[in-house]
Amino acid sequence: MVKQNLNRKDDFQLTFQAADRLGICLFKYRLSPKERFISVNTALARILGYSSAKDVLKKPLKSFFNDQKDAQEFFSIIKKKKRLRFYEALFKKKDKKDVWVAITAHLIKPRDNHNTYIEGVLEDITTHKQLEQEFFFEKQLFQNLLDNLPDAVYFKDKKNRLIRVNRFYADGFKMKPEEIVGKTDFDFFPKDQAQEMFNDDTYVLKTGKPIIGKIERTLLPNGTYNCVTTTKIPVINKDGEIVGTMGITRDITAYDQLEKNRLNMVMNSLRVLDKVLEIRDPYTFGHTHRVSMIAERIAKELGWDEDRILELRMSAELHDIGKILIPLEILNKPGKLSELELKMIQEHVKKCYEMLKPHSFPFPLPEAIYQHHERLDGNGYPRGISGNKIIPEARILAISDVLEAMTYHRPYRAALGLNSAIKELKENAGLKYDSKIVNVALKILQDNNYTPFWLNEEPANS
Repeated sequence: MVKQNLNRKDDFQLTFQAADRLGICLFKYRLSPKERFISVNTALARILGYSSAKDVLKKPLKSFFNDQKDAQEFFSIIKKKKRLRFYEALFKKKDKKDVWVAITAHLIKPRDNHNTYIEGVLEDITTHKQLEQEFFFEKQLFQNLLDNLPDAVYFKDKKNRLIRVNRFYADGFKMKPEEIVGKTDFDFFPKDQAQEMFNDDTYVLKTGKPIIGKIERTLLPNGTYNCVTTTKIPVINKDGEIVGTMGITRDITAYDQLEKNRLNMVMNSLRVLDKVLEIRDPYTFGHTHRVSMIAERIAKELGWDEDRILELRMSAELHDIGKILIPLEILNKPGKLSELELKMIQEHVKKCYEMLKPHSFPFPLPEAIYQHHERLDGNGYPRGISGNKIIPEARILAISDVLEAMTYHRPYRAALGLNSAIKELKENAGLKYDSKIVNVALKILQDNNYTPFWLNEEPANS
């Protein structure tokens, strides 16, 4: 793009021949007494589609303007201000096709005030205008897409400041998009929540790795919380540098509530199943609930996520379902069981596994139940596996089962008490039971003043 400084008359130094070689379009145009070209170079003639400069000299300048309003404006400005820089207009070529031009010119007024003329440079900016229009179209298309998405979309700079948001994001805070620019998450969310968002943005900026589908709970302006899923990706410039982040947050509160309702239905169905067990074996009823409570507390202390804790709770609720197939006279027999009867009792683990194995679970629920009577030293049942072959879920269930069983009465014995249960765990930590999980269980008991909380409470609902 060529620009000439035309502040003085003698600034127009280039000859027409030199300008032609450089592809610069020059012209002189007389304003009075009769408007006509004084001279033009062949470069200008080529832009306008003429074979020679002589053909252009025959036409008035205003005849090339596609819109005569633009012509009137051009002449009005040049006469009033005496100079004009990069005036854009749509011209008509000889073949009637359009060409965008930019004119830089100044008014020359001789001392005798006669034969005033315009001296200027004209440039073909058609390609530039086409790119500009394409960019504008793409920009509008992008903005329309953003504004019609039912998700909050936002862009942040390297300091995690918001630099652009879509309409959905702004409407959520009852603000205009331009009012949000320059703010951070700390302006909209509680400090601890904003800090977590800030940490996520910083992680993406430093590593270049995206965060996909993170589930969060966010505080709304009306004081309620919603459940959202957030994806954050790095924004990279043409040099491959990370210059910011883009985030998309979708409200899944309705879906989250639906899933909670479904989960409650599942857990309630398990409790109905426990009721069936109660009819057959009053001593077994409630045992699975209590084991579930202990296991949940241990898993939370270990820092397990919600999905894995749910899997553990379901495993606990179902771990004794195989007893439904054991004869009542054995289940409810007072006194010591014979070796054969004990073996039949132990078969409930395998029977439960066989009932669950044909069905698909997104976690190792059947295996956790199958292993919950296994021990690290290999002296458990039904398969006698040991060490690392026992999965973490089964290790937690084993300790939870021992705590509950020893502190609750059975048909064949009275409750042994919490002290006996603690002694059993301490003496066999690292031998039968996982030492880390034993320590966690003992810490929970200590925090509860060595009170068996599972005997007095119901497990929390989903």
